[in-house]
Amino acid sequence: MGVITISREFGSGGRELGRRLADELGYAYYDKEIVSAIAEKHQLNEQSVSYALEGGSFRNFPVHFGRTFSYSPTLMATESKLFTEQNKLLKEIAAKGNCVIVGRAADVILRDHRPFNLFVYADMPAKVRRCQERVGENEHLSAKAIEKQIRKIDADRKKYHGMISDVAWGDKRGYHLCVNTTDWEIKEIAPLIASYIRQWMEDPKEALSD
Repeated sequence: MGVITISREFGSGGRELGRRLADELGYAYYDKEIVSAIAEKHQLNEQSVSYALEGGSFRNFPVHFGRTFSYSPTLMATESKLFTEQNKLLKEIAAKGNCVIVGRAADVILRDHRPFNLFVYADMPAKVRRCQERVGENEHLSAKAIEKQIRKIDADRKKYHGMISDVAWGDKRGYHLCVNTTDWEIKEIAPLIASYIRQWMEDPKEALSD
């Protein structure tokens, strides 16, 4: 049974790559479904749950949390409960096997399941361009405003990851494969990455030696 985690810079196409890898491999795909399940269980607004779980609650917390949520004195009880619920759900999903999980520091939380950890990144102009292609017709954001938002979101992700791991978010030591999507269409590289992952799942040493 295989578990694939995807960490990604905002605008790099990591979410699309996750969906395409799941399709290529015949794996279950989990992303916003995790937020929806938690929000429904606790009768909370999905946007609020997503904001908390994506690191929005930590923007003003400069301390390191020592890789635990349950006993952090600065986290509100509700937020701590959300993290505990998310971690439990992630482990339940991983136990079923054959899945792709996007974000949520799953690479760290699920390390006991020996997942294949993928990091997706891109140059800033490419990330801005992808974001511009995705915004609605009524949204008129300048490239500068989009870049500012990208840096803010990535900083939150890095901070969140740093609370539970000694290896920095985006550090190649924490991943089995890092993919630069700058000059690529996601649909073009997904089959290649899926092929590599298949081989890694069968024999990690052989995949690394090719």
